[in-house]
Amino acid sequence: MPVTTTESGEIGATSATVDAVVIGGGAAGLNGALMLARSRRSVVVIDSGTPRNAPAEGVHGLLGHDGTPPAELLRLGRAEVRRYGGTVVSGEVTAAAADPSADGDPRFTVTLADGGTLRARRLLVATGLRDVLPDIDGLAPHWGHSVVHCPYCHGWEVRDQAIGVLAVGPASVHHALLFRQLTDDLVYFSRGTDLDQDTRERFAARGIGVVEAQVTAVESTGAGGIAGVRLDDGRIVARSVLAVATTLRARTEGLDGLKLPLQDLPGGMGDHFATGMAGTTEVPGVWIAGNATDPMAQVGASAAGGALAGAHINADLAAADTDAAVAAARRGTAGA
Repeated sequence: MPVTTTESGEIGATSATVDAVVIGGGAAGLNGALMLARSRRSVVVIDSGTPRNAPAEGVHGLLGHDGTPPAELLRLGRAEVRRYGGTVVSGEVTAAAADPSADGDPRFTVTLADGGTLRARRLLVATGLRDVLPDIDGLAPHWGHSVVHCPYCHGWEVRDQAIGVLAVGPASVHHALLFRQLTDDLVYFSRGTDLDQDTRERFAARGIGVVEAQVTAVESTGAGGIAGVRLDDGRIVARSVLAVATTLRARTEGLDGLKLPLQDLPGGMGDHFATGMAGTTEVPGVWIAGNATDPMAQVGASAAGGALAGAHINADLAAADTDAAVAAARRGTAGA
């Protein structure tokens, strides 16, 4: 059953129950919605318009779309979902909760910031995550440009430059070895983290410099790039690119009512939603896909996760539809 929207794209007044609501309009959410819409399911995507990769100039490592601006990729994805009858609306979810169902088939109510509500048989949560940077003066303004986190997403674009790795914990050692593949000029700012003798030997063998002094600020150039890193001893170490393993936090706003469990990432690197096969959760009728459950997934993997979850949601709905049809047939036979 189609859902009406206003001229501004808001959800209109409706008592319809759609097959699925997808919370999050990134690669995972849109690909999940695409699978559902192509299966002739009524599906509504709620898109907050704040994708994780918005600062990036292009999506990389995605076959056939390498270098495509993130906004353009999402525009194409929204158009594809709509082509098959799916609905994509702009909005933010403020609450989502399961409703009691007389026949045991899950039902959910999703409330939006504009006051609109949706009822759904199934939910796909694809809210993504937030990257939390270290609290270093001058660092955040360069995020997504001269401050990067993923060697596979941004590495080619910063190759052969003077790169500094801002350590945040044990994961940063591996981070440094990956970025060393991209440049001969790499400095590791330990920032008070421990480096054992074996790691120091490995860094030395690969020509990775180590700076023990604390980092107090990131210095910018007049053109908006990075000039270097200021240390607490007054020195400035010239760098044009900084790599940092961010703390990864699943976006949970508006989802408390679903009581979805979170799991901590190793080494204090953040958290993510706990899921089983194909994004299933402990809450019947709720699936999760993309960075919200797989923080390390690039765009392609997030999209694939969404597609798999969408297919499983359709299969679950097909089973529920069949159960309902059998029950109705039995009631008809009994009443004959």
